[in-house]
Amino acid sequence: MLKPSWLCEYGADEMKIVAVTNIKGGVGKTTTAVNLAYLAASAGQATLLWDLDPQGAATYTLRCDANEHASAKKLVAGKRELPELLVPSGYEHLDVLPSDFSYRNFDLHLSNRKHPTERLLRMSRSLRDVYATLFMDCPPGISLLSENVLRAADAVVVPLVPTPLSIRMLTQLQEFVVENQWTDLALLPFFSMVDRRKALHQDMIASTREQFPELLNTEVPYSSDIERMSLRRAPLPAYAPASAAGQIYLALWQEIQQRMAQRPRAEQALSPESAADESYSEQTPPEPRSLPKQESLDA
Repeated sequence: MLKPSWLCEYGADEMKIVAVTNIKGGVGKTTTAVNLAYLAASAGQATLLWDLDPQGAATYTLRCDANEHASAKKLVAGKRELPELLVPSGYEHLDVLPSDFSYRNFDLHLSNRKHPTERLLRMSRSLRDVYATLFMDCPPGISLLSENVLRAADAVVVPLVPTPLSIRMLTQLQEFVVENQWTDLALLPFFSMVDRRKALHQDMIASTREQFPELLNTEVPYSSDIERMSLRRAPLPAYAPASAAGQIYLALWQEIQQRMAQRPRAEQALSPESAADESYSEQTPPEPRSLPKQESLDA
């Protein structure tokens, strides 16, 4: 039996939050989140992947089941703590916060709370002495939930298909970040599902790199091997680490880590009013419910 990753000890100020998001859907967002989380965990980092998309693609890919006690309403109200919902992924050092269909109403519940843009940041506090990296697989669109994600994240990884609409989305996201003055947030877009045989892709990549010099150098091609992840229901680097696609995701994660190291983000502080709100309580993370205590202590 694998040891739950949160038995590893990390300092409270070491956890980094990496959001994988895109206003558009169908751009390889979940594939990216699952593969990057696995790579972080395989390097020995205690890693957590939070599937915030009510469609639950990341949860499905990692063969996890939704927790029957999960509820967007209870999470936002502070009546349910994130550590109560953890499940092991089956891969060492990698745990999952599975998706729940109630997440489709996240915006509704957030809008009814005080300091609605800080709720996810508050929820993550109970994980900071447990995990080195928290990945968030986010639903598409710009919403109150995505604003919470951007408020909490240290870095935002943005998969882009090289098409005009996708580039327009990146412009909108960049403007949203600037408008909210998140100057220390690392915005890390990269090209996904690239087909260099297409003239449109070649032209869009060239022009976009001129407009957005912060684009990552690594490009993820359109690949049938990557598409098969949903059939294998496993991270690609877990079953084909030496494949071309597996090596590309490794290069992508290495480049993301380098960019984050070059631009460390100060720990996000809650507003004084929000910090004083007694309706939210932080607790020591309990044992994941899916793993009996005796087994979890085995080496």
